[in-house]
Parts: sequence; structure tokens; C-alpha cells
Amino acid sequence: MATSEQVAAPPLWPVEARLAALLPDLLVFRKPRGSEPELATAQGVLLGVHVTGFTALMDRFSLTCKSERDMDKLAHIFSYYISDIVEHVLCFGGDILNITGNVLLALWTVEQNQLSDIITLVAKCSLEIQEKFGIYHTKEGQDLQLKIGLSAGRISQVIVGDEQRQYLLVIGRDVDDVQLAQRFAQANEIVLSWNCWKLCEQYMFEVEIMREDEAVKLRDMRIIDPFDFDEHFDKCLDYLPHYRTSADTLRTALELDPDSALEQTLRKHIMKNLLKKIDEGQPMEYISEFRTVTMVLVSLEFHKTAWMLHLCHLIQEAALYISTVIEKGGGQLSRIFMFEKGCMFLCVFGLPGDKKPDECAHALKSSFSIFSFCWENLAETKLVSISITNGPVFCGMVGAVARHEYTVIGPKVSLVARMITAYPGLVSCDEVTYLRSMLPAYNFKKLPEKMMKNISNPGKMYEYLGHRRCIMFGKRHLARERNKNHLLLDREKELEAFQMAQQRCLHQKKGQAVLYEGGKGYGKSQLLAEINFLAQKEGYRVLPLKLKEADSTQCFYAVQTLMAIFFEIDTCPAYYRQECLHKQLQGMVQEPLHCLFNDLFFVKFPLSFEVSHMDDLARQKKVKACFFQVLQKAVRETPLIFLIDEAQYMDAASWEFWGTLLSSVPIIMVMTLTLPFTLCGWAQHFLQSPQAVLVPISKLAATSLLRMACWELGVVSIPQELQIYLLHRCFGNPLYCEVLCQDLLSKDILLFHDLQKEEEENSKWESLSATAMKSTMYSISPATSEEDQELYVCTVKDDVNLDTVLLPPLLKEIAVNQLDQLSPEEQLLVKCAAVIGHSIHVDLLQHLLPGWDENKLLQVLRALVDMHVLRWFTQSQELPAEPILEPSSIEIIKQTKEKEKSDPGFPLRLQKELSLPQTELLEFGVPLLREAAWELWPKAQQIALHLECACFLQDLACRCGSCHGGNFVSFHRFVICPTKSSSGTSRFCSYKDTGSVLTQVITEKLQLPSPQDSFQFQTKPSRSQEVFTSEHCRTEEEFLDQVNRKLAQGSPEKDVLTMKPCHCEEILKLVLSPLTQHCLIIGETTCAFYYLLEAAAASLDLSDNYMVCFNMGQITLAKKLARQALRLLKRNFPCTWFGVLFQTFLEKYWHSCSLSQPPNNPSENKKKLAILQQRVHCLSLLWQLYNLEATASSRRFACLATLMQKNSAEEFANEAQVVSAYVALSQFSQNMGDREKWLHCEQMAIQKSSLCWFSREGLLATAQLMQALAYTKLCLGHLDFSIKLGFQAHEICRHLKKPALENLVLSVLFRSAFLKKKFDLCVHVLESQWALISRGHDVLGLACFYSACLDLLLYGKGLLCRPFGECLRFIQHYEHSCVLTSQSNVMLGVHSSLAMWFAQGSQWNLFEHHFSKARQLVKRTNASLFGSHGFVRFLECHVLMLQKMPEGVFMRIPPETHSHTLKYFKEFFSRCVTCPVYHQWVSELKASVMRYGKRESMSMTNIIGPFDTCFTRIWIEGDVLEEDISFEGNLGIQRFDRVADVKENKDEEEIQECIC
Repeated sequence: MATSEQVAAPPLWPVEARLAALLPDLLVFRKPRGSEPELATAQGVLLGVHVTGFTALMDRFSLTCKSERDMDKLAHIFSYYISDIVEHVLCFGGDILNITGNVLLALWTVEQNQLSDIITLVAKCSLEIQEKFGIYHTKEGQDLQLKIGLSAGRISQVIVGDEQRQYLLVIGRDVDDVQLAQRFAQANEIVLSWNCWKLCEQYMFEVEIMREDEAVKLRDMRIIDPFDFDEHFDKCLDYLPHYRTSADTLRTALELDPDSALEQTLRKHIMKNLLKKIDEGQPMEYISEFRTVTMVLVSLEFHKTAWMLHLCHLIQEAALYISTVIEKGGGQLSRIFMFEKGCMFLCVFGLPGDKKPDECAHALKSSFSIFSFCWENLAETKLVSISITNGPVFCGMVGAVARHEYTVIGPKVSLVARMITAYPGLVSCDEVTYLRSMLPAYNFKKLPEKMMKNISNPGKMYEYLGHRRCIMFGKRHLARERNKNHLLLDREKELEAFQMAQQRCLHQKKGQAVLYEGGKGYGKSQLLAEINFLAQKEGYRVLPLKLKEADSTQCFYAVQTLMAIFFEIDTCPAYYRQECLHKQLQGMVQEPLHCLFNDLFFVKFPLSFEVSHMDDLARQKKVKACFFQVLQKAVRETPLIFLIDEAQYMDAASWEFWGTLLSSVPIIMVMTLTLPFTLCGWAQHFLQSPQAVLVPISKLAATSLLRMACWELGVVSIPQELQIYLLHRCFGNPLYCEVLCQDLLSKDILLFHDLQKEEEENSKWESLSATAMKSTMYSISPATSEEDQELYVCTVKDDVNLDTVLLPPLLKEIAVNQLDQLSPEEQLLVKCAAVIGHSIHVDLLQHLLPGWDENKLLQVLRALVDMHVLRWFTQSQELPAEPILEPSSIEIIKQTKEKEKSDPGFPLRLQKELSLPQTELLEFGVPLLREAAWELWPKAQQIALHLECACFLQDLACRCGSCHGGNFVSFHRFVICPTKSSSGTSRFCSYKDTGSVLTQVITEKLQLPSPQDSFQFQTKPSRSQEVFTSEHCRTEEEFLDQVNRKLAQGSPEKDVLTMKPCHCEEILKLVLSPLTQHCLIIGETTCAFYYLLEAAAASLDLSDNYMVCFNMGQITLAKKLARQALRLLKRNFPCTWFGVLFQTFLEKYWHSCSLSQPPNNPSENKKKLAILQQRVHCLSLLWQLYNLEATASSRRFACLATLMQKNSAEEFANEAQVVSAYVALSQFSQNMGDREKWLHCEQMAIQKSSLCWFSREGLLATAQLMQALAYTKLCLGHLDFSIKLGFQAHEICRHLKKPALENLVLSVLFRSAFLKKKFDLCVHVLESQWALISRGHDVLGLACFYSACLDLLLYGKGLLCRPFGECLRFIQHYEHSCVLTSQSNVMLGVHSSLAMWFAQGSQWNLFEHHFSKARQLVKRTNASLFGSHGFVRFLECHVLMLQKMPEGVFMRIPPETHSHTLKYFKEFFSRCVTCPVYHQWVSELKASVMRYGKRESMSMTNIIGPFDTCFTRIWIEGDVLEEDISFEGNLGIQRFDRVADVKENKDEEEIQECIC
């Protein structure tokens, strides 16, 4: 429906009322009289309203339209305009007979003596219509105006059809008169027919005689006293028995009592697809759609001498035949309407529920059948003309609530009517129909171009000549040619089947057949092209053929054509064909038998005596025997391969021939079959033969599909949003990928950049999105290796939302065909699901489906899931990331629930349980179906549904209950200036009969959250929290004991860890992200931006990492943005060293004096808290950014940032933030080597933690503190205590779903276990770390993981978590990434470990490569744990190099001397003061260097296995873990998944594999 507010029927209307709203009172209140055609006559007044300018407006849209959205505007304009006219006519008692195209016809049925009064009434109605609606100005510049004609007299009503479908016609001279009056009228004029003028009260009208005995123009009405029009109106009401009696409705027909007989009568006048939707209870506003249809307009012009009754019988006969033929082809006879010289039948193919493949071909064939029938069987027919067009139209309701009609609107509707007059007596079609029919060109004849009224560019026109047998041979070329620049992707198995057939044919000396079956677009033709190339390369003679649907009806066509190609007569001139064939047959077929091929190859060999005595059957057998003989001789010389594309169109005789041929002649046949197909008996017998192999063609893998996309676009990488766009729509179908890429290029929505320029660093805010795209781009290697080749990458334009880009027409047709195979209720569910998005929540889906209960919803869902249209969503079904590095030794696979697999009804039962929200999710299982279904909705209804979704989700857009609600951007709603509360607007207001209310609904309903909604700011601690905070912690042991005690004493109702899992991730995916999209589509950009910020904050919060720019490697830009954010938060951060000194002074001495009490206004107080919260986050990011650089200036900036963070947290008065600030300050102090400040800040954090409320935020601060304590104990060498703290922190992080913090805890835990020589525990920790980081593309996390794996390889006594080759591949692939280049601490350890590995294998050239990189990094590190660890590895490399490296090995760097090495030891002790866990070991290393002054005299055994010798002496006695790990049963460690026991000693092959 174009404007849902115009024709939305109340939901409580009975079926009879909904049917009556679609039909005139003439049908609703009539009494059936007999069999059809049923003819009745009555007196009445006819009003015809013609909307001029509408065809010109459609033409303007057709010239400028780039999508079906313009059709939406067109339908909206017309429906809005015509609905007011309909309501005005109903108010005056008129009966709307029909709304055909841009013409409305209304009737007032009265007695003959009442005609004059009714003419006055209708004239007044016409004048008011012209006054109110006479001109309508459109934004497009084309005005709509009205021409009105009136006639009065005898009206004949005819009902034609059968028991299933009937049609109402009004015919007679007065019907012709009203059409003639409309033609006489100009814009904004009213014309009365001459008979109407004679019957009216002429003294009351001011008229102008236009043509004597034809028409008069009405100018106005004379109001003569005591004439009162109100009295006249009341008088006329007595003549209109069906005029409304209630103020609630405009028609009495809508208030009739239920009557089954009446219902059955009315149903005959409504199309079947519309009836199904009415029976389903679908609202009228859900019925309208935009889709591509094929229209057939049949015009029958009769001789004027035909009698009325005879004319009715002709129309009846024509209607029955036309409806029968059209329905067989998948179309429907929409309506029949009369014109002056005859009648027209409008037929439509492709209406909702009727879409079929090849509808254009069916329309053409049906039209030619109708054309022939009408000429041959309808006696009084003067002229038969048929026109066919194909294009996008609006299919839906037009009119008002009380009276509307189902119609089609669009430029192609006007074109099909104009073609009737332009090309009379022909079956004509437009160019689109000609191309999409895929029928042979010889079945058409191009027509001369003609001018058509109000259509500027009608395009090429063709006459359809009917199906003719082709006298030419089929084409030898395949549908696709091999692209030498693009490899065939993912078709190794298919090619292997062909190669095996070659081998069998060679060894068995029998023919072989390989049949590839797959859906449309799966690349079957491309596979044949590849086989064609490979076979010719191997010396085969290849004979290719592509079949079409029409070929299946021609007996022996495939064999005939292939043998013509074999004899090479398919391309030679006709006059030379016989001579060429004669040369080919010489020596193989006897001369007297040549005439057997006359009819087959269109030649004229003389008829021989032998052949003349053969009957047809004998001749056929002899022809086949000759073919066998010819092919057997040819195969001896050159092997043959027949390629047949689209073999499902092969005729039965050809299937029989090929089956016999394979058993006797060693040839190879390769065919393709497109699913779905129905094969004849001979074809099925062929498939069952032992020589035939059926090979299904699989979908392309995601990586192969993206590679193909890069090839199609001519780039080497594409952004992530384009990857998602293609993967969601293609589902592995290469045709879809190709068409989508071509469509994107044609729509000019991609930007292409030179790769070399893109690689240059650009630290600007404007380049942030582009940089983000590059960080997630899918890249391929160039197709050629030319050095001067220009390489490009592509991005999507900033103002383009790929989710709303319309599908190309070809793909939309495919998807709509699939959609129309479903039942009406299934179609409605799919269309509503398409509005929701890719992830469909059952509750929201039921909310959009009017009147559906839970049982009905589940029943339809079950059917759709069984058909794989929808599928229950699980995490394992998410788009695969397909990492470069595959897990080799540890299998980490997410197992789907076995119960769900074993019990088909399991998802339907689970979706009722609120505790398992993931089972309430569905996603589409068929490509393109969501996009096509979404595009079917008219724009107004799209907005209404998206608004309904937004309002449903709005109240859920907050943190989950376990997080105590509130915003993801802390205090977000207190910062904005909220509009009025959304309370009381949780449902749609009812649609009104007139005027658009969508804007009003959006304004009233969709509001930004008010500060009072869904947020509770806790101002007073609970009693349990008071008890906890009353106990102050003094030491780390007390802190740990108190946390354990608090966790242990929690009641089941208050146990945060076990009873309240966080559902914020589901809220992000199902609420915030969709809510942003819904708001964008309905045009609420303010709300969209609000929820976009919430979604971004939720994503960062769930990933536990706010350093977005840092993760993209944009360190300079990250600093700039953090400073800019602080300025917006009214807090400046200095840029110069003097500013740092001054600001540091202020923070230390003036800040404590400047603390003020919060304002009394609660709203202002919360707004200030929101600002302080964001300041703390920005300052935390700043010190981490500056901490990455080892310069003195950066240290000063970082120190100031930590100080400002602590002060802002204290001003915030939130103890959890204060604890986090002290933890950050402690961490920074340790990195900078300030031991005193490090331990002091840590002690302050412990003391403040006792004041922390036991909330989710407090738990997070506690986990951060425990991680910091574990880190501290590790640095100080207290390894047992560090492990205990690490287990406890890991348990809390796991329940809080903080992956970044959990990863950091696991890194500390691994290092502690590693130094304790607990290598089994190290493996468990690494397994858990891999399971964590493998969920996302965390390059830094992977680098830390592989660094730990290298440590285990070097010192783990044979334990293997990842092979060395995998670690090395990761480093080689990512070492130049912008993320790792900023991580000097981590990369120092990585390169040093790699150098040690290569040194142990005496691979000194590789040792030099990594050692030189480590030497460059060592000056850029700090005293952090990773920095100290990397420094230790670097020193070990020095010792190993001095000990074992031969002289003269280094080529690029100078060799290290004894004095250089000692300088590095001195630097280590001066820098890494706060990491004493390594000091004794480094002292041992230094002593070994000093003990041996010369390299030749150094021991060759001390450093080979440091854990076996002197390293054991530095470990703290008594801290070594017992073998049984006594605390293993404690909280946390049992959570680690165990793997199979790792053998201590690997065999030689495994060790060699690891080294490689």
C-alpha cells in the first residue's frame, strides 16, 4: 500500500467487511439472477474522474529513477491524492465502481424520475472536487489535475466468468458518453454528456455548449432562493438506500451482518492471491508490495453491429479462455474494463505469491495463444491487439479505508496501454520482455519506433511471432569463456572427477560421462570452460554445446547439433554445407547412405534405391549406426570430449542415443544440470548406467568468494563491511558475487585508492575510518608479478549504508521466486523478519505479526526451519574469520549442543526459556531472501515497521540486570538534553483516514531515554556492603582472604558470579546495533547517533579495551583524540614540557584545595559525574599511550596523566574508580622503575578496595587489583602467591566477561608457572589463552601467546603447545603491522627468542636477522615485566653468541665484544630495578661472561640448558610447586581444560618437524 495511513483497515473487521471494502455496492447488495453472463439494467448517474499529468509524472520518474524507491514516491502521490477524492464521492453517496489506472468511475443508481435531482447532487460533488483537489503540486514539478465527465441514463451491468472467478462490467451508451465527456474536458473542467444535460434541471447550471448533441461544459451552479442545497441533499438521501447511517464509517456495506452466502459470492470477484492474505488475517497495509511483474494487455475491438447480449457472450467466452491460459502460465486476469469500441483484459504475471521463473517467456507464449484464439473463435471481433511489458510496479491497495482496490501502478503500466494503440493487430512487447524471455531471436521481429503520448523514451519494441522451429544449428560456444587471469576457485574435487573419467576411459576402452549438478550461479559453465581448456591442452578434440529450454521439445536436437559441429558444417555457408558434409563422410559412410542426412542437416543428396525402401524407423536406426561408425573411427585418431551445458533441456531421443553410444565408443561426455530439474525416463536410465558419475558442485568457501570479489573489482583488498555485505548475500554462490560486484561498480558507491599511497602513514582524524578499514581488510596477492603494476584497494563511500543498497534486478528476481514458493503466512513472517535484520529475535518477530499467538508462530517457524529458509542461530554459525594460522596441536572447537542435534523440536521448546536467550534467535538460511523481502515493503510501511521495532527495543537499550542497568556510556542520558518521556507511547497510535501521521508517530513515540528511565543511581550501600567495607585491608594476604571470604559467604540470591551472568553482549547484538539501523532508516539521526555511541561503548566494554586507535596502530592520532576529548570535557592536557611541569605542580598541591562539594541539583550532579567518568577513561588511555615510548619527555607526560587520573577519580568519589586509578599509577611506576612509588600506590589501592561496594564495578576493580598484585608478586619473585592471586583474578574476569583483563591475568599466570618449572600448568594456561584470543583478531594477544610458546619450546623440556613453524609464520606475517611495531617490550622478547632458537641450530644467518632487530628494540623498552623478560632473552643471546658463534659470520652488523656485552648488563640493572625476579639469573650470566675473558676459553655447556644448570639456583627455596599441585582444587584452576598428557621425550621426527 502506498500510504498505509490511507487504507489501513481496522484489525477487528470481519472477513465480509474486508471483502466489501474491495468491491462496489453494486456487487455487495445485488441479488444473483442466473448463470453467467448475467445482464441487468438500471438507471443511474456516472461520474468519471481522470487524473491528468499522472502518465507524464511516471515518465519523469522512469527517466530519472535509479531504484524502485521512485515507484514508491509515485504510488504514494497517487494513493494520497485519489483517497481524498474517493472519500468525497462516498460522502455524496456515490458507489466507486473501479479505480483503473488514473481513472475513477463512480455510480449513483436511482429510479428514472430521480435522475434530475441526483444529477444536481453529482454536479455539486464534482464542483467541490475540482475546488478542493483540482490541482496537486508535486515536488517533482509535474502537477496533477482533474478532468471530470458526467453522464446519466440506462446503465447495463454484466457479470462474466465462472464459479471460481467473476468480473463486473458496466456497458452501454451512457458508459461511452462518460468516457467521451472526459476526453472533451480540459484540465480542471467538468463536462456533461448531452443526455445528462437533457435530463438535469438546466436552470440551476451555468454551462457552455461545447458541441451540439455531444457535450456541455459545467461552469457553476446557480443558487436561487429558496433553494437550499442542504435540503436538496437530504432529499437525495431518500433515493440512496445504501447511504451510510453511522458516523463511524462511510459505507453501510462495511457493517453488514455475517452472511456465508454473501461471502462466497464476493470472494469470486477477488484475485486468489489477495484472498489468501485476507483469509490469513493480514492487515491491508501489509499486503502492498513493490516487485517486478510482467503485464499483458489484451484489447478486443468489436464491430459496431454486434448486439448487446451477443457482445456479452463474446466477452464471457474470451474471459474464460484468457483466464485459463494465463493461470496455466502462472499469471492472473486482474480486471476487465470496457472502452468505446470494445473491452480490455489486464493480466499480470508475478503478483505476490505467483512469481515463477521464465515469466516473460510464459507471458509471450500465453499471449500468442490468446491472440490466435480470439482471431479464430470470436465472431464479431474486428481487431485483436496484445502488448506485453515487464518492469517494477507498485502492487497494492489504492484508495481510502472504506473503499479501496488492489491495483498495479508504474511507468510500464502506462507503456502497455500506449503500445496497444501504437501497434494495433500485433502481439508486441518491450525490449525488457524480449531480453528476459531468453527465447530465440528468430521468434521476434523488431518494430519501428513510434511516438507515444507522455512517454518520452519507450525504448525498442518487438513483435512476437510465436514459437518457430529453428532451421539453424545450435551454437558451438559455451556460455562462459575461461578467464586466464583468474584461477578456478575451490573446484579441485570436481576437476579430479573429470581426470578420473579420463583414466577410466583410457583403461576400460568405454565411454565415460561426468554430470555436474548444482544450483543456478554455482559456476558450472565456468567449470566447463576450464575443462575445455585443459582437454584441448592435452590434445583432445572438444565439441561444446549449450542448450536452452526450447530445445527440449525438438526430437534428436542435441545429437543433430553436436554431429553438425563434429562434421564442421554448423558454421559454413548453406550453399557449401552439402559439399563439406560429403568430404567428411567419404571413406566412413557409403555413398548411397548419404541421403539419410538430408532432413537432419538440411542438405539434398540424391535419394538412393536402398534408402527409398526403408521406413522411418529403419532410417533412424541406420542414421544412429552411421554416427556410431563415424565416431568410432574418429576416436582412433583423436580422443573426443562432448561438453553439454544445461543438459536438463536435452530431448529424450538424444539421451537414449548417448546412453547407447557410451557402451560402445570410448568418448568422454561432460554435462551440467541446473537444480531443480525433472528428467525424462531415458535421462534417469543414463544417470544409472555404470559409465555415468553424478558430481554435486559445492559452494565457494568464504575466502575464495572474497578472492573472487577482489578480482571482479580489480583490487587487492576490500574492507570488512564489504566482506560482510558479500558473505551475507552470496552464501558461496559465485554468480551472486559477480553480479553484486558489478552492481556496486555501476552504482558508483566504491572508492578506489592506489595501494602505495594508502600505505603512507596519515595521522588525521579524517583517515581514521579508512585506517580502520585497512586493519580489517581481506587482501590477496596480485594476479601478476609485474613490478610496475598499479595495485588498488577499495573502500565504501562514507555516505553509503550497504545494508540499504537495493539488490540488482536479476538477483531480486531469483530471491522473490523463492519467496513466492512459500505459503502466505510464511511469506508474511519472512517479510517481517527481514525488517528486523540479520539476527531475528522471536519476541520482536511476534510483536510485528498482528494477531499471531505463540502456537501459530512456532508452527510457521518450524515449517520455515525445516525448509532451511530460517535456522536457529548459534555462535558456531557466525561468519568464519578463517585465520591465517591454523591450530595444529590443540583442538579448540566449540561443540554445538548434542541435544539440539538429536531432538528436532528442541529449539522450539528452548525458545520459551528466558534463561537461554540464544535459542530465541534465528537467521536466514537462504541467500538474498532477507534483502529481497525487505525491498518488497513500500517505503511508508517500511518506516512504520522499523519504528515499531525501534519502540520495542528502546526500553531494552541499557545494561543488563546483573550490571544494574544504566548506560554503556556512563551517565550518557544525563549529558544530553532529553525530550519528553517516552512513557505512554509504547504502542502505535491508530492510523487515520486522512493525512500522513508517520512523522507525528515518530515524534511522539521514539524519544531519547529520559534520565529517570531504566537507571538507578545507588547512593547508599547495602548492609552486606557496610559489613564488608568496615574491614580495612592492610596486606595482600588480608585482601585475598577477605575477597575469598566474601565470595564464599554470598547467598544464592546475591551470588554475582554464579547467579547473574552478564547479558550485555546479547543486548549489543540484539538491541543496540539493530536499534541504530532502525533509527537511521526512519530518519531519526539524533536517536541513531545516541544508540550508535551506546553500541560503540558496549563493544569496547565487552572487549575490555578502549584503545581503538592504538589497536589500529595510530598512536599519534590516539593522543590527539584523547587530548581533544579532554578539551570537550573541560580539562586540558599540556603539549609542552613547561606545561607538564606547571600542570604537575597544580595537580600535586592545588588540586586538594580545589575539591568542592557537588551541587544540590541532582541532575547537574549526575551530569558532572558523567564528565568525570569520561575524564578518567581519557587520562587512563593517555598514560598508556605515552608509556609505549621510552623517552624522558614521554615519561613526564605519562606521569602527569596518571596523576590527573588519580585526582579525577578522587573527585568522582567512586571508590572503584579510585582503586583502578591507584592500580594504574602503580603499574606505571613499576614500568618506570620507581620501586617506592610502585609499592606505595599498590598499598593505597588495597586500602581503598575495602571501601569498594560489592557491585559489578567493584568486582572489576577488585579483579584489576588482584591482577596488579599477581604482577607485583611475580616481579618480586613471590611466585606461589602470584599464582594464587592469578587464579582468583582469572575466575572473576571470566564471569565478568572481560577478555582483555583475563588475557593479561593469564599472561602473568603463565610467567609465574614458567619460572616455577610447572610446564604442565603452562600448557593449560596457554590453552585457555588461545581459546580466549582466538575469538577475535587480537594481534597483540597473539604476539604475547606465541612469545610464551617460544619460551616453552626453548626451556619446556620437550613440551609443545605450538610448533616453531607456526610461531615463525605469525611473526613474519605480522611483525610489520602498525600494532606490533609500537610494542617494543613484546617484540624484544619475540625476536630474542627466535634468535636463540636459530643459534641452537647453528643457523647464524637467521640468528643475525632477529638479533639485529632485538638490538634495535632494546633501547625502546622499559622496566615492565615484558620489557625485563625481553631484556633477559636479549642478554642470553649475547652470552650464547660469545660462546658458540664462529668468527666472521655476521655480514650486516658488527660482532659483539666482551665490553659491549658488559655494558648491556649494566644497563639492565640500572633500568629493571622493579623486576628483581630476574636479577640473580642475570648476575649469573654476567659472572659467566666476566669469568671467561676470551671467547675461545668459554665453556660450551653452561648455557645450553639454563634451567638445568645455574638458573635453578636463583629460584626461591621452598617455592617450587609440589607435583600434586595442592591448591589445584581451589577456585579457578579446575576451570582450565585439560589436554592429553604430553610426553617428556619427543621422537626424532616430531623434533625435526618443530624445527622446520
